[in-house]
Amino acid sequence: MSLILDKITKPADIKLLTFDELQALALELRQTIVSTVAKTGGHIAPSLGAVEISIALHYCLNSPRDKILWDVGHQAYAHKLLTGRADRFHTLRQKGGISGFPKREESPHDILNTGHASTAISAGCGIACARDLTVEDFMVACVVGDGALTGGLAFEGLNHAGHIRMGKFLLVINDNEMSISPNVGALSQHLSRLRTEPLYVTFKKNIEMMLNLVPAIGSRMRNMILQLKDSLKHLIIPGQLFEELGFYYFGPIDGHDIEALIHVFNTAVTLRGPVVVHCSTTKGKGYPPAEKNPSLFHGLGPFKSETGEPLSKAGTPKYNEVFGSTLVELAEEDERIVAVTAAMPDGTGLVKFRDRFPERFFDVGICEQHAVTFAAGLALQGLKPVIAVYSTFLQRAYDQIIHDVALMKLPVVLCLDRAGLVGEDGPTHHGVFDISYLRHIPGLILAAPADETELKDLLATALAWKDGPFAIRYPRGRGPGAVSEEPPQTVAVGTWKRLRSGHDVSLLAVGRMVERALEAACLLEESGISAGVVDARFITPMDMSVLEEVASTVPLVTIEENNLPGGFGSAVLEALNMLRIQTPVLRLGLPDQFIEAGSVEELLQAVGLTAGGMSANVVDFLNVVSKRENQT
Repeated sequence: MSLILDKITKPADIKLLTFDELQALALELRQTIVSTVAKTGGHIAPSLGAVEISIALHYCLNSPRDKILWDVGHQAYAHKLLTGRADRFHTLRQKGGISGFPKREESPHDILNTGHASTAISAGCGIACARDLTVEDFMVACVVGDGALTGGLAFEGLNHAGHIRMGKFLLVINDNEMSISPNVGALSQHLSRLRTEPLYVTFKKNIEMMLNLVPAIGSRMRNMILQLKDSLKHLIIPGQLFEELGFYYFGPIDGHDIEALIHVFNTAVTLRGPVVVHCSTTKGKGYPPAEKNPSLFHGLGPFKSETGEPLSKAGTPKYNEVFGSTLVELAEEDERIVAVTAAMPDGTGLVKFRDRFPERFFDVGICEQHAVTFAAGLALQGLKPVIAVYSTFLQRAYDQIIHDVALMKLPVVLCLDRAGLVGEDGPTHHGVFDISYLRHIPGLILAAPADETELKDLLATALAWKDGPFAIRYPRGRGPGAVSEEPPQTVAVGTWKRLRSGHDVSLLAVGRMVERALEAACLLEESGISAGVVDARFITPMDMSVLEEVASTVPLVTIEENNLPGGFGSAVLEALNMLRIQTPVLRLGLPDQFIEAGSVEELLQAVGLTAGGMSANVVDFLNVVSKRENQT
């Protein structure tokens, strides 16, 4: 039972609590987060590490007048609980429930929709500049994890904020990777506390003014003191980079010491320039399983709260596991194969490769743009780079794919994990645009496996391809279980597979939709409709011979787990136009809107991409076709 949290209906309620009560509140927040995420799944370790930061920020600031931006949003569960959503927190990441990330539509306290890293500083700069232009008065605070700070966009925002000496701008670095020895940590906290004292700041300014007034030698003395101070700072203060960029820097401080956080935040809001507060935190703080294995508990499904044991049952290998194992198998035979990830070795299945070939594995941080251009450099020297990345995150490197890879026809392999609907993480993580933004790039091969064995074969094909970039998209989770023990085989690029013949309609399906198209064909057969099924494993180039053959005899239905505008169905229509073939075409896919959170099955049901939904749509489509034919 939450004794204090139940009384928190708005952030202002926190200001009435004593320090002892704030500590008790932190414990209740952690208990609530653990018990809820054990049922719903989610990003538990990052949020447990940011509990005290959230409490201290809301204690010192006045949200939503003051703007608190949470970079990525993995850290924001405590923030949600403190801003009037405790009674709905049990719906976290469920269809129709609370989002796993900050969401403006959900609360006025969520200033920025987040899900992709490194965006808060730039957005915060914009908000602060608009504030100043409109003569408003509020604080802008950005909470950025150390991982998000590796992104280039974060440095661009830092550079701008420091350059214009942005006032009332607070950057809180939640550093859960840094290990500080007790002595160094105590010294840093002491220096931080000393430097936050108003008397110290005033005294330093007065001394500099007095020295400048001393005839002849005053300025020289001042410069000597400043040089000595800077030399010492290089030795004992890790914030020199931020100060050179124009920020006041405080830290590292204990990010779990509420009283210390409140002290430094209260001081930060009084300064006239941008401020960095560097907080050292423990990922998974307060929950032993998460502290012991923070990578696992970064983001996971439901688990036993008592032990931390995941509830997911063992089954056929997941697509990313098949990808990882196959890549190791192929790399054993070809030493030119190297792997690149943007801070996602676990999520993309590259752990086996990293452990087997550490010298051929490159984790570039949350820098997708750099990852692609870096891979271009590797390819220029004759290596075979494979970039494993979530579909939604590859969107950030669109220009690099075109300019730095495709334009030079470099054989870079892009493996797009989590293509299609991913479920509870919602619209920021659904990989539903990659067909649309990749298929039109000249010379790029885009393929999608229907099952695990086809993934193995397509990966082997991609690594044997020498004429340009090759992208493979595959979904999150497990496939149909078609895992062959045979070594991967190359396939002819641009070929489709006819899986079932039909004389009434032909279903052209991509990726995960192939299995469902086969199920839909069985349902249609029960209704007296003969439906053929084609595994359109190559989206580009298409198998024009198969397309021309099926389109010349029956109406077509394209099925894809991608937004319909610009997707596979659009590509088929373009190809039919080029072939001068006129045949009725029904495009099934995702609607032209952002799809909210929910389980994958719930979402596929909602958009009609289940076997039953497909078959019903095909029946309606054929009825319309028949009526039009009768009218003519």
